Parts: sequence; structure tokens; C-alpha cells
Amino acid sequence: MKIIMKFGGTSVGSVAALQNVQQIIEKAHRAGHSLVVVVSAMSGVTDKLITAAQQAEAGDETIAHEVRREVEARHAETTLVLPGESPARAAVMQYVSTLLDEFELLCHGIRVLGELTPRALDVISGLGERMNVQQVTAVLNARQLPAVAISATQLIVTDGRHGAATPLVAETAQKTQENLSPALDAGKIAVVTGFIGATVAGAPTTLGRGGSDYSATILGRALAADEIRIWSDVNGVMTTDPRIVPTACTIPRLSYVEVGELAYFGAKVLHPRAIRPARQANIPMRMLNTFAPEHLGTLISSAIERNGRAVKAVTAIKDMSIITIAGTGMMGIPGVAGRTFSAVAHTGTSVLMISQASSEQSICFMVKSAESPTVINALKAELARELERRDLDEITVQAETVILAVVGAGMKGTPGISARVFGALGQHRINVIAIAQGSSEYNISLVVAQGDANTAVRLIHDEFGLGKA
Repeated sequence: MKIIMKFGGTSVGSVAALQNVQQIIEKAHRAGHSLVVVVSAMSGVTDKLITAAQQAEAGDETIAHEVRREVEARHAETTLVLPGESPARAAVMQYVSTLLDEFELLCHGIRVLGELTPRALDVISGLGERMNVQQVTAVLNARQLPAVAISATQLIVTDGRHGAATPLVAETAQKTQENLSPALDAGKIAVVTGFIGATVAGAPTTLGRGGSDYSATILGRALAADEIRIWSDVNGVMTTDPRIVPTACTIPRLSYVEVGELAYFGAKVLHPRAIRPARQANIPMRMLNTFAPEHLGTLISSAIERNGRAVKAVTAIKDMSIITIAGTGMMGIPGVAGRTFSAVAHTGTSVLMISQASSEQSICFMVKSAESPTVINALKAELARELERRDLDEITVQAETVILAVVGAGMKGTPGISARVFGALGQHRINVIAIAQGSSEYNISLVVAQGDANTAVRLIHDEFGLGKA
């Protein structure tokens, strides 16, 4: 089988973790699988690099020097997994030191110019992956596993949108076949940088949130892989956040659609962008735990499993604000909804949920609380004339709210699901502020006050018996 394995930051963040990774890869290699291993930066490294760059823009270069020392020390510690005074260990640390020299020079330039450009931020953001790919490759070679490090800038071709680049499918497929397939054909384990890519002209880019998962599925599609395995520090996809509900358990099987709904509504699983390439190529995915590799985790595929449970999971997005546009004159204003969401789009804000009264006298939608002041100002500017004429009564914002998403393919065509959800909340006097349900019937979304969120999650989880394996 041709398998793409992706290891997240915690999976490569310590000596013990790297030993687990080595054992997992060795087992798959000995079984005769053709392997591409996508690695993230060590946990916390990318955030530190970005913070240092931002401080340099503000005129403080000392943070960059401190971060350099911290990152170098962390890699020095994790390279202890390599034998004694081996040349491999010295080579890894020399490579790390060279990249950190580059990092400090970039931060110096940023401080002098007083500007952190998106392109410079992408270069700095991707340094953690570039360091780590050499380390993981050295660890594998030290165990007599034939590994070769390959930068994703040679494989994943993207547009020029720095910070959240989109891969160019045909160009990426061609580059991947040219630069990755020969290593696999020679029996090598290809160790590839996650998160980063490059434009057609070769300028470094990054893939945005969930970037390393995205790298794995992009390469999986380009290589027509048989399976993609995402290794993290949890036992697959859970029925809810176990910190809120201790009885939460792993969901054995999910469809791409169900995982997409969960990811969109805040569950710590794959980012929706990362799911798309696997879904398009119909490549099964497994969510697995590096620290409990014997656990079966969650299998994600196109198949929708009817396991007798209409609801499979409940998740929440916190720190949201609900913005409401209301007025009796709205019924006579053509295109008000279009203008509303066009104004929001121009601010670069994502709308996570929409609800509209059938009377057309109000529209409400959800955005992150941190973005609500910008959205309110944009709406007041766009709808100033209607507000002045009193066609619109007001634009209001209610902060400290949470979106709850109840997800499951079995909900489709199953009567009484909504009644059970709202009945469980109503019995405990939890007020539902807004409701939305997609036409797919895979998801019911509702808004509650932030103070009620954890209780609401527990009630819904218990109502549908999700804690029972």
C-alpha cells in the first residue's frame, strides 16, 4: 500500500515522542508499505517564531534572539534520540543553526524596515517544519530505515496568497510525480515538510490553519495514495470534548461529510480544507494516536455508517457574537441580505451560522467576538441610509455566545431529533437564542449563552447516549 503518514507537533516534540514515531514508521515499512511521512514543526515552535517576527516589526529584536536560543535548545534535546556523538546529530544541529541564522537576519530586517510582509511571515512560519524534517529523517536513518528529506516547496505548487495559499492541482501533481515518486520507487521513506509550499515562481507560501494535515491530503491526492493516516495525541475523533464530558469516546467510523461538519464547528479534527483533497480522490483516512498506536482510532471514508445512532457527536465554538439586523421596513428593501453579507465579506470575516425569520423582519448571524466591532462598523456604513430612514430599526450585537453543533448522518429522515435536543435543554431551562439546520440534515446548529455551553453539551451528549461505546 502507498500510505501518507502525517505527524503533528506533539508527536515530534520530545525524545519519547520521536521514538514512538520511529517505531510506527518502522512497523509500516517492515510490512512492505510505500511511505510518505509529513511532519509538522515541534509543538509551540511556529508560534514562537511568529511572535518574535511581530515583536521585531514593533521594534523589539531581543525576542528573536531569545526564541533562537529556545528553539535551538529544544532541537538539541530531541536529537538525543540519535546515538551519542554521531555525525548525524552534529549535521542536524548545524542545519538547525543555519536556519536560525536566517531567522535572526530576517527579524533584523523586519525591525529596520518596521514592516512584516506576508511573504516574510510565510518564510519565518515555515522554518519549524524545515528544521524538523531533517531531524526526523536522521532518526529514521539511524535505525537503518532508508529515509530522505524533501521540501514541500519542490512538490506543492500554490497560488500567491500568503498565509493561506491554495494548491494548484495539476501543477502539484506534476511536481510530486517528478520529485517524490522516484524516491518511493527506490524504496525510500520520503520525509516531507508539512504546512509549506511555493508559488510557480518559487516564492515560499504556507497553507494556513491545519496546514500539515492539508499537506498530507494534497500529496495523497497527487500520488493516488491508498490511505492517509493522521497521527496526533488523541484516539481519533471524539463524541465531544473529553474535558467537558469525561465519558466522551472515540467514534470508530465517520463519513467525509460528518467530519467536515464537525471540523467547521470547532471540533479539534481535520480542517475542512484538509478533508477536501482526500474526499475528491476518495482516499480513506485514519485519525490515530502516536502515544497509543494500538488504538484503532477513527476511519474516515465516503461510506455513511448507519450504526443505529442518529447523532454521533456534539461540538461547540466559543467566544462568538450574534449580530442582528432588524426592522419592520426590511420587507420592502430588496437585496438587504446580499448587501449585508457583501459588507461582511469585505472585512475578511467568516460567518459561521445564519438564521433569518420567515417574516423577513430580521437577520442574525454569528462571527467571532474579536471580529464583531469591525463587522458592526462595516454594516453601519453599508446600511446608513436605511438606518437613517428607519427602514432598519437597529443593528445589535450580543457577545459571549456559543454555537453548538449536533452532527450525524443518521439524523437525515429521522423524526424527533430536534425535539429531543431542545427538550433536553428546555428541561434544564437553557435558553436557545437562534437555530439553523442545513438541508443535508446532517447538522443542527443552535446558539446558547456562553455560561450555558458546557452544561448544554453534557445534556445533549447524555440525551443521545454518546458516552456508550
